[in-house]
Amino acid sequence: MRKDTKIRIYWRYLIILALVVALAGWIISHEVTTTVVNADEWNAKAERTLNDSSIVAPERGDILSADGKVLATNLKYYNLRIDYGAEGFRRDTLLAYVDALSDSLAKYYPKRNAAEWRSYLTEPLSRSKRPRYFPVLKNLNIDQFNQVKSFPYFKNRRRNRSGLICETFTKRAYPYGKMAKRSIGHVNQSKPDEIHGFSGIEASLDTLLYGVPGISHKMPMLTGIYDAIDVRPIRGYDVVTTIDIGMQEIVENELNDRLAYTDAEWGVAVLMEVATGDIKAISNLEKERVETDTATHTYRYTGRIIEGMNRAVMGFEPGSVVKPISMLVALETGAVTSPNQVFPIGASFAYAGGRPIRDSHFNASLTAEGIIEQSSNIGMTRIITSKFGANPQKFKDELVERGFFEPMLTGIAGERVPKFVSLKGDGSRVNLSRVCYGYASEIPPIYTLSIYNAIANGGRYVRPHLVNRIIGNGVDSTLNIKPIRERICTEKNAKILQQMLTKVVWGDHGTAKRLRDENVAIAGKTGTCIVIDDKTHQYLKGVYRFAFCGFFPADKPQYSCIVLISRPREGALTAAHTSGETLKNIALKMYSRGMLKNHSDYKATSNPGQPYALLSALLSKNEVDALSSLVGGNYKVTKNPVTAATDTVPNVVGLSLPKAISILENKGFDVAFTGTGHVVGQSREGKKVKLTLKF
Repeated sequence: MRKDTKIRIYWRYLIILALVVALAGWIISHEVTTTVVNADEWNAKAERTLNDSSIVAPERGDILSADGKVLATNLKYYNLRIDYGAEGFRRDTLLAYVDALSDSLAKYYPKRNAAEWRSYLTEPLSRSKRPRYFPVLKNLNIDQFNQVKSFPYFKNRRRNRSGLICETFTKRAYPYGKMAKRSIGHVNQSKPDEIHGFSGIEASLDTLLYGVPGISHKMPMLTGIYDAIDVRPIRGYDVVTTIDIGMQEIVENELNDRLAYTDAEWGVAVLMEVATGDIKAISNLEKERVETDTATHTYRYTGRIIEGMNRAVMGFEPGSVVKPISMLVALETGAVTSPNQVFPIGASFAYAGGRPIRDSHFNASLTAEGIIEQSSNIGMTRIITSKFGANPQKFKDELVERGFFEPMLTGIAGERVPKFVSLKGDGSRVNLSRVCYGYASEIPPIYTLSIYNAIANGGRYVRPHLVNRIIGNGVDSTLNIKPIRERICTEKNAKILQQMLTKVVWGDHGTAKRLRDENVAIAGKTGTCIVIDDKTHQYLKGVYRFAFCGFFPADKPQYSCIVLISRPREGALTAAHTSGETLKNIALKMYSRGMLKNHSDYKATSNPGQPYALLSALLSKNEVDALSSLVGGNYKVTKNPVTAATDTVPNVVGLSLPKAISILENKGFDVAFTGTGHVVGQSREGKKVKLTLKF
């Protein structure tokens, strides 16, 4: 080797050696600086990191129906990704399985066909830098996750070889979908480690449902730094509501059908148990609308009916459904002494300089009972102003003493108390004349219902409520719901009011005669109110909100119910045809399912010539004919409103429970179900269809 060549090699070695020595010196210098010079600073930082505590979010409690069915719970969901850079990942292996894998994905997740899935899964292989977290599927439940793991390529392969990454997160889930959505409420999950209620029971009982957070700190281990739990979080309490799933489904379906039939803007219905005040069902529905002009707030309707805001606890002018409340005050204060007491009516009544009050038809005079039966504005005004005209505020004071203006504490978020216009000073006498028959006031439907419920309950003023029990952490407590008042009126006056409300349906001149039905006798009161424009705050001519509030069965009340329907546009344009018909159908559906302590069989009235009622379409046409012959033709046999079951059972697999029940019952089938969630299976036994549900 030439001498100059050796010299060049030596110099190269010297340069490399110098660089290595310089790098080593730099490393040693920084090591000394870190471990000696700045040791205190770094030790303090490490101490702070290890001593820092973190909040550990608790598991949120469940919301349950009255019979223990889950209405709101926490479920684990999964996002699946592929790590194309995993150590054991092999391109050739994926390509060998990709066709079969794509077929499976296309079958169960058809957002892409098989060819599109193949292209999607193989595209990352062509990249110079393969992705480590390539998205495949999102928001899978546990069943879907396990199913995907059984697909070709993923089956029996460790993560290191398949590259499959599973991201787990917890999400609040509602197995019954939109059922009672506004009352159950929803949560705010903007922070994954903190789930708090935003509306409904989720919000009003958030403190109980949320639980108690835990505390953790960082702990160094051989493989890294991990969280160590110092104080374990305490799971939130489970809340048992008063909601009955079967009744809730009936109420929602009937309200939805009536809104669709009348093309109404919105509707609300509340069903309550008379003796206890348990709210068994509550539904708030409205037509979906989309804003088309943000400047003028112009909307268009989509044609869909969706869950709306909780108008059950919002204030509205009640219309004539308030007259029985005014009559209650009149009976209790002696303004009316007998249901047969006669009052002058006439064509109109001008009081205290206000605009003359008129009725829909002329009566020279009416009894107190007739004033309620025929819904006389003049009659109600004459009664109340004769007693309280000298001191209008006293009318409100009577209701205040009876608890009508106290917070209901139902457990529903957003609850408001009733409001009256001023009954003091100038104009108070005119205001009184309007308040007593349903105007110049804002009364939430739940408050109106509470008074009707008290009337049905013999005067006992129980508190409407949506929560019954609290369970968890060693506690299983049935809440002691105190009544608003032990009694809002005497039992005698409650009986008089019950009879008055029965006459509204069964009297010769009742405003709700069309609601008569032999199976369930309904008592209640219609109410019509002109709608106020949200922008101009003026009454809209010809635009109405209809109400019906009542109870059933009329002779031995078990349930009270109120229905409001606003702005119907076609098909039915009276309170009886809209809200009243909805309540009647709710009562009949409950009767047909044996929910009124009855049996779903047939019965005969004591008088020949009256019809048999064949409940739940249990009898075929041949059986109907045979029964008619058996009684010698003295009885007319009529079918229940539910149609007879056909031979073919509609396929309802994949549908929600309320939708499936509605379809099957309209075809004449009795429905039973097990599980929660949507329908995954169905079977038939005679006229009964059994549904299997799974979330």
